[in-house]
Order: sequence, then C-alpha cells, then structure tokens
Amino acid sequence: MKIEVLFPEYCNLFADSSNMKYLKQCLPEAEFIYTDYMSEPAFARESVDLIYMGAMTERVQAMVIKKLMPYRERIVELIKKDTPFLITSNALEIFGRWIENEDGTKVKALGIFDFYAKRNMMNRFNGLVRGHFGDIPILGFKTQFSMAYSDHFKYSFIQVDKGAGMNPSVEVEGIHVHQFYGTYLVGPFLVLNPLFTKHLMKVMGVENPKLAFEPVIMEAYERRMKEFMDPKVKF
Repeated sequence: MKIEVLFPEYCNLFADSSNMKYLKQCLPEAEFIYTDYMSEPAFARESVDLIYMGAMTERVQAMVIKKLMPYRERIVELIKKDTPFLITSNALEIFGRWIENEDGTKVKALGIFDFYAKRNMMNRFNGLVRGHFGDIPILGFKTQFSMAYSDHFKYSFIQVDKGAGMNPSVEVEGIHVHQFYGTYLVGPFLVLNPLFTKHLMKVMGVENPKLAFEPVIMEAYERRMKEFMDPKVKF
C-alpha cells in the first residue's frame, strides 16, 4: 500500500502533518512517499492508495497551483477512478476555480470543482464544527482567512449541525466526489475523527482496519463529542 504526502515541507500548518503521523501508526506496513516541491509527484507515474495534502500559507498556495497545474488532467483521472484523496484546510482551495484577494485580483486554481474562495487577511475566522458524514459524526476546528462560495455546493462532504459550513451562510462543509475528501477542518482531522479514519482506511483497501491506540483515541473522541454537544459551547 502506497500513501503519497504532497509537499510536506510546506503543507504542514495547524499540526496537519499529524494526520499522516497517526495514519502511519494505523498502517505500519504501508509505504509513505513524501514528495517534496521540487520532485515529480508519484501519482503522475504510478498508482497510489491515498494522496494527502494539508494546510499552507497563501504564498505557498500559488506555488502549489503552479506545480500541480501540469498534472490537472491526471488528478481528474485519478478522482474518477476512485483514488482516495484527503485534502485538509486551505489546501482544498487549490482544487476550486480561483482564490480572490481583498483587492479583487484572482489566483487561478485547478478548476476541478465548482467553487471559489475569498480571502480576508485582516479577519481570521476561528470556530468549532459538529456535523456528520452519512452516519459518521464529524468534529473539527476551523482557523482560516478565507471562505468558499458557490451557486450550489453539489458535492458536499459534511452536513453541518453546529458551526459554519463552507461559509457562515451554508450548512454544508467540504467536498466529497468519488473518494475525494476535502475539508477546511483541522484538528488534526484524522485524530479527531477516528470513525472516519476507519472509513478512509476501508476505501483505501484495508479489509479490517484497526485504529492505533484505539481505546485512548475513542475515549478522547467521546469526551470531545460530549463537549461539542453541550449547549453552552460556542461555535
């Protein structure tokens, strides 16, 4: 089993790199390919079982778009072939139509999904999110300078029960198409959501997925769920 981590030297904000640290504990026999920015992505020449990319600075977003643009059609092909992707925080914006700055200028993105992001660098949004993906409860945190907009978020990942969705006026969060999972949520996402982590391992082809440190991580998950269910908690 091969798992590709894109540009870990840049895409590692908000402890997002711990998503792969935890997955490595769950899948100790898997091969993790850490692709640096100057290298050709492994997915361009071979099959992989998961492609992961995490949070980055706004400057790096432009660099990553430039790097991935020549592989756009390959990425679309892999999504259609059900290759699993996990894309967290503002890395999701790379796959939208554009990223709009405060002055109205736009950074053209890969244009794979029909949404765009608007930045507000003087107003960082911080909040909690409680929602669900099918019958899997989802918890997470948001910390971001941008919000995402679309005429319709047709392929949403998470139905939001409390907190902000792709922007504060919608109750859906993230993108889910085939086995592409993209979300603004940080936490790290896989550590906060062990039931989803099991689901992800299943779609990666793991027949009997087992969580690392399962008793401890499930106890923490249940405790956090109880906190997020408290009506006194502000989202």
